[in-house]
Amino acid sequence: MKSYHETDPEFAERFDHFAFDEVVNEPGQQLEPVTRHMAILATLLGCQGKEEFAAELPRALDAGLTPVMVKEIVYQAVDYLGIGRVRPFLDLTNEELTRRGVALPLEPQATTTMDDRLEKGAQAQADIFGPQMLEAWKAGHINRWLAANCFGDYYTRTGLSLAQREMITFCFLAAQGGCEPQLTAHAKGNMNLGNDKDFLIRVVSQCLPYIGYPRSLNAVACVNKAAEG
Repeated sequence: MKSYHETDPEFAERFDHFAFDEVVNEPGQQLEPVTRHMAILATLLGCQGKEEFAAELPRALDAGLTPVMVKEIVYQAVDYLGIGRVRPFLDLTNEELTRRGVALPLEPQATTTMDDRLEKGAQAQADIFGPQMLEAWKAGHINRWLAANCFGDYYTRTGLSLAQREMITFCFLAAQGGCEPQLTAHAKGNMNLGNDKDFLIRVVSQCLPYIGYPRSLNAVACVNKAAEG
């Protein structure tokens, strides 16, 4: 298959300059490489950019993301996108890791059991959003699932810090669109963990080439709203 530099040279010139030079090097909007590639992978999951994910994944691994980090990003995406949208990305990840000679499965990262996942998940929610979350799971079965499954099964895993997990959640939500209430809440959660307004704007900026201006501007509005609250 011919590259876009052959079939669409004008487009390729302008896109590559914007995405891989102008955005990356914009003064005041830079991120260190591992964080930037984490955000981009999560964003591509969120917007269902399967082909671009396949192109980005080798760049991310070459930039310093470990296989564990990549797998944790993909696993956590299931809570925010559903397995129906994540399965192709898990397959792509396994294919790339196998191609690189990485033995699968990777080392275990779980820190909860089926008996304590609800308790520890509620504690993770409280660590991010405040002590009121310790009782939030009692509001109904979906709230209980949220605590036990989303937070107890995934947020408690090793491989990524809690702040990194909130950052990728922010990217999942910003990229898929239509989740502005949750995006605002998780922007606030990020801020509670030290991912401040300036950092989140930089994350949005670095991911803009992959999701476009409307969703990026919506994300900035949610960040601003969270900062005011």
